[in-house]
Amino acid sequence: MSLLQAQAQTRPATNVAQQAFAQHATYQEPTLQHRRFKHQDIVPLLEQLHQNPMFEVQVAGKSVEQRDIYLVKAGTGKTRVMLWSQMHGDEPTATMALFDLFNFLQQSDELNPLRQQILENTTLYFVPMLNPDGAQKYKRHNALEIDLNRDALRLQSPEARLLKSLRDSLDPEFGFNLHDQSRYYTAGNGPKPATISFLAPAFDQAQTVNHVRERAMRTIVGMNEALQQLVPGHVAKYSDEFEPRAFGDNIQKWGTSVILIESGGYPNDTEKQHIRRLNFASILSALHLISDNGYTKYDLEDYYKIPQNERNLYDLLLRNVRYTMSGHDVLLDVGIFREEVDAPTGKGFYHQSTVDQIGDLSVFHGYEEVDGAGLTLVAGKVYEKPFKSINELNQRRARRLLAKGYTTVQVEALPDDPERINPLELPLNVVSASGQVSHDLNLNSGANFILTDQKGKLRYAILNGFVYDVRGDRPELFHGVVL
Repeated sequence: MSLLQAQAQTRPATNVAQQAFAQHATYQEPTLQHRRFKHQDIVPLLEQLHQNPMFEVQVAGKSVEQRDIYLVKAGTGKTRVMLWSQMHGDEPTATMALFDLFNFLQQSDELNPLRQQILENTTLYFVPMLNPDGAQKYKRHNALEIDLNRDALRLQSPEARLLKSLRDSLDPEFGFNLHDQSRYYTAGNGPKPATISFLAPAFDQAQTVNHVRERAMRTIVGMNEALQQLVPGHVAKYSDEFEPRAFGDNIQKWGTSVILIESGGYPNDTEKQHIRRLNFASILSALHLISDNGYTKYDLEDYYKIPQNERNLYDLLLRNVRYTMSGHDVLLDVGIFREEVDAPTGKGFYHQSTVDQIGDLSVFHGYEEVDGAGLTLVAGKVYEKPFKSINELNQRRARRLLAKGYTTVQVEALPDDPERINPLELPLNVVSASGQVSHDLNLNSGANFILTDQKGKLRYAILNGFVYDVRGDRPELFHGVVL
């Protein structure tokens, strides 16, 4: 037995994940700090990678809009592994983790035995951004408005044809299908977000388990065991319902053991940097298991014990509030989403709230919750006296108005193009002097309310789905919209 083999046997997947997680800052690619990076942001990194003889970097194909799609190769081992990310343009978390992984492979430190094991026993093929046109507009679909993950059979998109061609020519034993999922999933029925969800996709309606799928399932069991040490209770299993048009399901059918990783949500991680770190640790632990066949030691039955993804989360959940509607005094809960909307400036995004459900939401959870027991929900008011311009609406005035139950103000001189207003700078909602708005509680409407105590005194202001506890400081994430 070699020294490398001896070290590998004493380095279980959990230790690998913990060490990778602890040292992630050493490998983190510093130029990628926000989710909405573009193709042009990663091209210099790939060109720099091309200078290192450890890697082979080539343009493997072109997108619809003729952006280069890159293939990166590392390692010389007999087990071939292919990893592809950002098939959906607005799902970039794992792409960041792959660039961290490139940095890891180039460095030299106490994890050298792990690097050696991976590079000597596997050959890694990376497609870090399969859908650069979608990434340019931060949208799911490609420039033909086709969902690439529903184009595995017809192959109408050049990006889909490229992925199929790479799979067939490289014939990898393992494949990693790297995605982001909604932040509103929980791991089972509990309150914890499904921060990472795994799946060994089914390749038929019967969800048959052959040796190809079984390899993926056993590897996932090891990855789950490792992640439970880092984010206990935040790991779930994605639905394994067979989707005949999807790449994961078909690549599994074509003989590659596919592991789907879905990056969900985590509290106070808007830019998903913590989840990126978990991706990095999880992928490294998987490559460790694959490089020495360590996945064979895990029990297949434990795959089915991973809790299922459940869509049970809201951004904000108001519980047990009283509300008078059509003469009826009712006790209810309110589930609120904050949708991300592209900022008018073309950079970043802002939030726009929507009331999704009203009633008994006791089986649901919220990233943020307000216990409204003893409180009454009242529609936010529109300030009667219009401001001459938005410039008159400063933070101090806004706080005084909120304290009186006003969530919206009228402005006489809105810009000719209201889209030019940056909502992130609005301390309240804004409407034109002639505009008419209602903040009554309704499904699919905005969330602009106040919660008052039994004496009618303001306790909370809900502005555009954000909570302001009037007894404390203004929250960091808090802004209105133009109505």
